[in-house]
Amino acid sequence: MTGYAAEQLLVLYNPLVRRAIELAAEIRMWAGAQVPTLSVDDPAVRDLVRAHDLVVALGGDGTMLRAGRLTAPHGGQVLGINFGRLGFLPEVQPEAWRAALERVVAGEGWSEARMMLRIEHVRSGAVLSVEESLNEAVVGRGAQARMSRLQARINGDPLTTYVADGLICATPTGSTAYALAAGGPILPPENENILLVPIAPHMSMERTIVLPGSASLEIEPAVDLEHPASLSVDGQRETLLARGDVVRATRSPNVARFLRLRAPHYFFATLVERLANGRGSRL
Repeated sequence: MTGYAAEQLLVLYNPLVRRAIELAAEIRMWAGAQVPTLSVDDPAVRDLVRAHDLVVALGGDGTMLRAGRLTAPHGGQVLGINFGRLGFLPEVQPEAWRAALERVVAGEGWSEARMMLRIEHVRSGAVLSVEESLNEAVVGRGAQARMSRLQARINGDPLTTYVADGLICATPTGSTAYALAAGGPILPPENENILLVPIAPHMSMERTIVLPGSASLEIEPAVDLEHPASLSVDGQRETLLARGDVVRATRSPNVARFLRLRAPHYFFATLVERLANGRGSRL
């Protein structure tokens, strides 16, 4: 891998973590005043990522998810500095940031590609919205504590109707997030599969289904005024679903790229330790 010049770096931080904000300023002093440093939630980020090859993301897994979605359409890479409690996605601990960036500038490291999903909200055959997911899309009940009836179709063919709190459609990256908490399997990050995981199913299919990346998954909730349903993508804002709405999940043409400094087998070498020591975070 070739090294990065300072002008190729963009530093994004979680605005809710004071130490992340402070470290962003330190990195800018080290790299030079021309390096932009701003909140990952700043609207200006969408334009800046197009002009920068490497994003240094300061936060937890949630910050990495946002940075990965932003850079994926432009082929940029993300190097994560961990300020979360679990930190499956960040590469570097805060105290090691300087040594890590020196290695990156010198051309060390390798690029890890992560599959993403294209999530479409469809009504009467028309696509109302399209979002990119690096972790998962969740279709389920609204604010009321009621079970949902969710019809699932694979490649247009009926699978089953789930009676559950919801359904998770996850990537291999998302297999260590909500899908894991719901009892799903852990997939290696290089896999190209789609997981379908029911949340608290009742008298319906309980097992996770592992689909090929080429599959098209459709979820249609049974919706009325007393039983609302919603769609959430990567834990972001919820979208209310109307009667007859369909959520369609397919493999995205984009991939998120994370810059790694550890050996390629790092995932399983650290998996048990992270699950044993962490309590989970989406900072």
